[in-house]
Amino acid sequence: MRLLLWLVALMATAIGIAVTARFNPGNVVFFYPPHRIDLSLNLFVVLAALLFLVLYLLARAVRATLGMPERVAEYRLRKREREANRGLREALKALFEGRFGHAEKAAKRAAELPDNAGLAALIGARAAHRMREPARRDAWLAGTVHDQSLKTARLMTVTELLVDEHKPEGALEAVLELNASGQRHIHALQWAMKANQQARNWPEVLRLVRTLDKRNALHPALSNRLREMAYEALLSEGGHDAESLRRLWSTVPNADRCKPYIAARAATAFNARGLHDEARVIVEDALKAEWDERVVRAYREAAGPEGSATLLAQIEKCEAWLRAHPGDAELALTLGALCLRQKLWGKAQRYLEQALLDASNPDHVREAHLKLAQLHEALGQQEEANRHFRQCALAAVL
Repeated sequence: MRLLLWLVALMATAIGIAVTARFNPGNVVFFYPPHRIDLSLNLFVVLAALLFLVLYLLARAVRATLGMPERVAEYRLRKREREANRGLREALKALFEGRFGHAEKAAKRAAELPDNAGLAALIGARAAHRMREPARRDAWLAGTVHDQSLKTARLMTVTELLVDEHKPEGALEAVLELNASGQRHIHALQWAMKANQQARNWPEVLRLVRTLDKRNALHPALSNRLREMAYEALLSEGGHDAESLRRLWSTVPNADRCKPYIAARAATAFNARGLHDEARVIVEDALKAEWDERVVRAYREAAGPEGSATLLAQIEKCEAWLRAHPGDAELALTLGALCLRQKLWGKAQRYLEQALLDASNPDHVREAHLKLAQLHEALGQQEEANRHFRQCALAAVL
């Protein structure tokens, strides 16, 4: 349809020109003494149009000739951009495919374009790191130091690579610089947590775990395990005296205090420093929230002195717990040990024998036999004591 319209317009123009030229009687005279040139107006118009066309084409040719160097430079730049962008795409593809040598070579081609140099350097650094070439990796990263637009990307890359290389000091320096720039996104917090974990900076690990939990950025199992590791390390430090241990425990949130593993570690730490009253409170509060035999073991280690009201209260609590949790070998063993300490021989023997019946753990069997041997020895029943000592030794071997 468009071609037809153009043909109609062209034909109409030709007809118009022909009609106008036929009925145009005008002349044009060029007079330059002694010469004179007479032209019809139609011929003059045609010659003028041709002259204009020739001059136009000549001007275009001159302009094209003068602009040739610039166009050649632009062509070369476009070609270099195409090659660099192709190299950047190939570098990313090779990096994701695990072809790290090819990725680094492609990154070098991509870096020839200034606009791609920063991203290409980060790709090259990751590829060199995967090939265990720290010198080349650091050289790539050094090229991005002055590019402020890539500051966050560079620091995240440095943190991740140094954590992977188990160099937490350098990773934490990058984290500090990242925090100074105001970056607090989830991925940065996760890598900061890993760096602090490697550096055994457990208070900071706990802070980051709580922050990530608020954003639902950690799997609950991983969150619990990290908390357990952190509290185990903090509570197991040998430099704690009684007062510093109390101060540390006061910083633990109530929600964490009731978790069985943490409560058991804390009670063990308090028992080790002779703070049995605090240990008993920790165990009792934890068992109210959740029953766990690891916490019960710590309760046994926190037994009060013989004949004390504390020890009698412990026995009463354990008997109540045993009614609620029949068949619990750890609890029966604890109750038997407490009764043995109080010299309630009958009860002690009954509960220890019950622990032997319910026990599936060799440690429980060994300890129950040992307690029964001590009981019979205290009662002067040496033959029975020797039998349980032998059983204890066999359980230890098995």
